[in-house]
Amino acid sequence: MPFDPATRPLTANEARVLATLMEKARTVPDSYPMSLNGLLTGCNQKTSRDPVMQLSDAEAQEALDSLKLLTLAFESSGNRTTRWEHNFQRGIGVPEQSAVLLGLLMLRGPQTAGELRINAERWYRFADISSVEAFLDELQERSTEKGGPLVVQLPRAPGAREQRWAHLLCGPVETTAAAGAQPGIASPGSADALRTRIQTLESEVASLRATVQRLCLELGITPEPAPMSQPGQE
Repeated sequence: MPFDPATRPLTANEARVLATLMEKARTVPDSYPMSLNGLLTGCNQKTSRDPVMQLSDAEAQEALDSLKLLTLAFESSGNRTTRWEHNFQRGIGVPEQSAVLLGLLMLRGPQTAGELRINAERWYRFADISSVEAFLDELQERSTEKGGPLVVQLPRAPGAREQRWAHLLCGPVETTAAAGAQPGIASPGSADALRTRIQTLESEVASLRATVQRLCLELGITPEPAPMSQPGQE
């Protein structure tokens, strides 16, 4: 039977543990499957997380046990230290691209299609924003027979150019409240959010520069020096 968040939504702890397993499987495969200690460190990261959480060993283990019952995670055998793997794609019944988008939404909170494409770079390379939007639309229009919608498009926030998306794996989202706060605009004291945003922009600029240099080499053109300093530099 397909997973139905309306019947049995994930808790915030379960979503964080599950999404962290998904992230580490793609970004640090040498450390995957994960021990409880490694998983806990990933869950409680200060960057690339919204909200920032501070799970205890007991809370992480409880979440793992619940995810195991839901067939969304399982223990790996053959090692003296218990290690864990996710079973998201099969358990939820979605393709890889959709799993990536849902994992990012669980880890980083509501995001625009453009932000999702940038943040997915180490997970999966989408060809363009249209590709991201196509998978989001598919998740939003998911039939009842398959378990119902897994994402929702939020109302456009004041001053925002694009609408953001939120996952529904933890149940319905209060769209009015969710639309009020934009991750790209930090609230007072949210230095971590600003730092993460700057890091994302710097990564995007570096990727674009590398692409331009490669194209110039292929065309036999000498690239002109950048007229501006890199983001974050004086």
